[in-house]
Amino acid sequence: MTRRLRLGVVGLSRAFTLMLPTLAGHRRVELVACADPRPEARARFIQDFPGSRAHADMAALCRDEAVEAIYVATPHQYHAADVIAASAAGKHCLVEKPMAITLADCAAMIEAADRAGVQLVIGHSHSQDGPVLAARRLIAAGAHGRVRLITALTYTDFLYRPRRAEELDTAQGGGVVFSQGAHQLDLVRLLGGGMVRSIRAQCFGWDAGRPTEGAYTAFLQFEDGATATLTYSGHGRYDSDELMGWVGELGQPRDAASYGAARQALAGIADEEVAKARRAYGPETPPLAPPAPPAFHNQFGFLLASCERADLRLTPSGVMVHADDRRWLEPAPLPEVPRGEVLDEFCAAVLDGIAPVRSGGWGMATLEACLAVLESSRTGRDVTLGHQIAVPG
Repeated sequence: MTRRLRLGVVGLSRAFTLMLPTLAGHRRVELVACADPRPEARARFIQDFPGSRAHADMAALCRDEAVEAIYVATPHQYHAADVIAASAAGKHCLVEKPMAITLADCAAMIEAADRAGVQLVIGHSHSQDGPVLAARRLIAAGAHGRVRLITALTYTDFLYRPRRAEELDTAQGGGVVFSQGAHQLDLVRLLGGGMVRSIRAQCFGWDAGRPTEGAYTAFLQFEDGATATLTYSGHGRYDSDELMGWVGELGQPRDAASYGAARQALAGIADEEVAKARRAYGPETPPLAPPAPPAFHNQFGFLLASCERADLRLTPSGVMVHADDRRWLEPAPLPEVPRGEVLDEFCAAVLDGIAPVRSGGWGMATLEACLAVLESSRTGRDVTLGHQIAVPG
């Protein structure tokens, strides 16, 4: 019988809701406990996972002897304290992106995990999507030569979904750079080899009603001379799912006729925080059911990695290879459950002793890139990076 990792969850909010099909359906994970201050969320968890235990706070979850590892799905600014507490209790940690909102917090998290001898893995990240992993394997094999140029483009309605006040305050980890740049920078770093030398960027916030950055563009230079250009906008007009065959970010079919739906829905909301709470896990969450096998991979917009002898384009089904005389699709095998690659990596680290790619050091390097985007936009200068790590061989 497959050994299953006994997992607890802290934070039953939106991130947990999105990961719920993965957590409930993955063959190597058993959800045994949770911690959340909302009694209605705890009651729903016990209903969905008979025999589990529900705690009101992180301290009680850390004391739960049945828990081997904790999925940290709290807001960004609480990640450091939660990981340090879990590590001190001997629990392995899977931490939502971004890892934290300061480099000092990242360093403290890494030190705590190392001192306790537990695994610290950052995810989910779109760098764990099947087509991204397939592209990385093609690059590592070397048949198409080195990566020289990466172009990444993502347009969504992120800024116009219901938000808590802190999610519209960059100083508290709000805005698109921390929440969405953490995805885009992470996957570009993975395909480019990890070692970003410098970043020049500009952030934009042209809606006074959403007082944070809603878009950015960034130019990355890697240590080996490769470059990458990244653009992200969450302003809810153009939708880059059009470039992905109208497959959505979570691998679901999209209806092109739903143009402007997020902005229209937000206009009719009287209290955003209440609307945001309704999207969290609780009584209104649809009944838990076995997840259907995914038809497509998750995706994060258009990405083209130009190598010396071919261009590699990500699709929801795999990698389209554009060579000199022909093009073909390198399919990426679909996971058994949506986002299964996230738990595959975490379980391999904890249960099999396989070093994760998205370690604490990797997560710190991605956060450093996010902070560099913000700093460069603020100062108008290139920012040199000093905490980057290479993709493990």
